[in-house]
Amino acid sequence: MTPASLNSVQRWSILGGAAVMLSLAMGMRQSFGLFQPHMVRDIGVTTADFSLAMAIQNLVWGVTQPFVGAVADRLGLRWVTLAGVAVYAVGLGLMMNATSALELMLGSGLCIGLALSCTASSVAMSIASRAVTPAKRSVTMGIVSALGSLGLVVASPMAQTLITTSGWRVAMVGFLGLVCVMVPAALGAGAVDRVKAPPSQQLEQSLRAVVRSAFGHSGYLVMASAFFVCGLQLVFITTHLPTYLADCGMDPSVGAAALAAIGLFNVIGSYLFGWLGGRYPKQYLLGSVYVLRSLFVAAYFLTPPTPASTIVFGAAMGALWLGVVPLVNGLVVELFGLRYMTTLVGIAFFSHQIGSFLGAWAGGVIYDALGSYDVAWKAAVLIGLIAGFAQMLMNVRRPADAPPLSAPLPQPTA
Repeated sequence: MTPASLNSVQRWSILGGAAVMLSLAMGMRQSFGLFQPHMVRDIGVTTADFSLAMAIQNLVWGVTQPFVGAVADRLGLRWVTLAGVAVYAVGLGLMMNATSALELMLGSGLCIGLALSCTASSVAMSIASRAVTPAKRSVTMGIVSALGSLGLVVASPMAQTLITTSGWRVAMVGFLGLVCVMVPAALGAGAVDRVKAPPSQQLEQSLRAVVRSAFGHSGYLVMASAFFVCGLQLVFITTHLPTYLADCGMDPSVGAAALAAIGLFNVIGSYLFGWLGGRYPKQYLLGSVYVLRSLFVAAYFLTPPTPASTIVFGAAMGALWLGVVPLVNGLVVELFGLRYMTTLVGIAFFSHQIGSFLGAWAGGVIYDALGSYDVAWKAAVLIGLIAGFAQMLMNVRRPADAPPLSAPLPQPTA
């Protein structure tokens, strides 16, 4: 079976499953900041402990992603995604029953970090890219990423409502219900294992040779380094924005509304950048995302927050949130082909997660040490600007041993 031979029901079953799986996995994960004040109060952990647990989650996600990608590339995606759903449930169970920092780190750190490797962006984008022809690949990844953004719109308000009315442990039970929905989604998405890559992407080339080629490519290294900054900025915001707003005397519902705005506008941004990625050079679009994010962060933190400015900030960041995902995945395919896409994106994603680790953990350490987030957000802005301009200048020449493309690369438009 080839992408062109799929009928509409088969294709949308695969893409819909990938979108739902991504949506719920990321929606719950991005809502964990809402639990921070309550878990700090009830189980005797500090803000730094909670931040470290989130940092471990991101680090485990990054460390395991290349290996999960290699397993998926060799053995198929269905069992990888189903295993990820099961581990997600175990992680939530450990969080719900945690009585110490260690248990929190095992649940939210180790288990959910591993689960995200199996169910989130890299795997979902690999599924989307295999289910369509090359001409539709970029916009399709944008659509799946956009639909995958809706999980935060569901998870964040649901969690805040349950926390307010029934307590944070009941909210965790609600999240376990969302995990149950991920099971049929993973089964549907896993049907992509029956789809074979186009002949031009099936040239024999070992995984070791492809990885060696990637590490020798300056453009790939720049992209992976810029991805580090992406992770740092986003996880700093999702982990610490609720605490920052609480310090400013704002109602907790404002933080939940801001996270929901991120998820809602992420739908628009993800689709937009997926569509643009099929028409304009992806490195320029990626660099622009990093620069714009940095400018919005600076503008928000330089002025006293209000409910209105916080929602606007969430909307602006949401429009620039997961739009990087189809662009990074598309660049990897353009440079190295489809065969080992999941592995190579996973390696780049490891860099992203090191940044996420620092964004979550260092943000908490700085806050505990200095009593504010001023130093943290200023550092995030500075390195974001550096990464954005470096990304725009990356080398996009394909390695000599890369398989041929079946569609031309987009060229700059005058």
